[in-house]
Amino acid sequence: MSQLRRLISDGELAPGKRLGEVAVAEQLGVSRTPVRLAFRTLEQEGLLQRAGKRGFQVREFSDTDVRCAVEVRGVLEGLAARRLAEQGLSSELLGQLELWIQKGRDLLAKGYLDEDDVVDWSELNLGFHDAIVASAGSEVIGDAIARNNHLPFAAADSIILDTGALEREYRKLQLAQMHHELVLQALRDGEGARAEMLMREHALVGLRYAEVLEGRSR
Repeated sequence: MSQLRRLISDGELAPGKRLGEVAVAEQLGVSRTPVRLAFRTLEQEGLLQRAGKRGFQVREFSDTDVRCAVEVRGVLEGLAARRLAEQGLSSELLGQLELWIQKGRDLLAKGYLDEDDVVDWSELNLGFHDAIVASAGSEVIGDAIARNNHLPFAAADSIILDTGALEREYRKLQLAQMHHELVLQALRDGEGARAEMLMREHALVGLRYAEVLEGRSR
């Protein structure tokens, strides 16, 4: 699924292009089953749309659409984090967040990324974000994020790693992991404004940080 998501992001699968299970499976060198599952997931993420009874096509969207959707998620998750910091963490929630953070540490501990790490990072990132939103005490925030998640690349688990630049992507995930740890620190210390700011900044890692990291690697 991450490969297909990246092909759409890079424009190699152009907006409006119809996709078939067989052709995509052959292109990616996999069976039809994971392609079928990927189509359904990417439809939920807003990257694909139905084309007829059984087919899909790449949804048309602009860079501005992506940026706005990600920024909206950051605002909503920031609000959830602020509310959570102000009301305080339960011991159970603290344990959940610490678990996801430890999983991030474990993933990064070997000092480099494998292509398969995107799946594990996507899972732990979503788990961390969902725990915060679900515990903020507001169904309104959760419902708004769920609606926003249907926009391209807006969901917390819509992770794209450039397999041609894994060294840079490793540094990007190091920064994302640091954000998680700082967010938890702010939540634990009851610093609502700081937790909100950190979550809003964290949402921009995938959009803004690659350019900075690319400059550092030259």
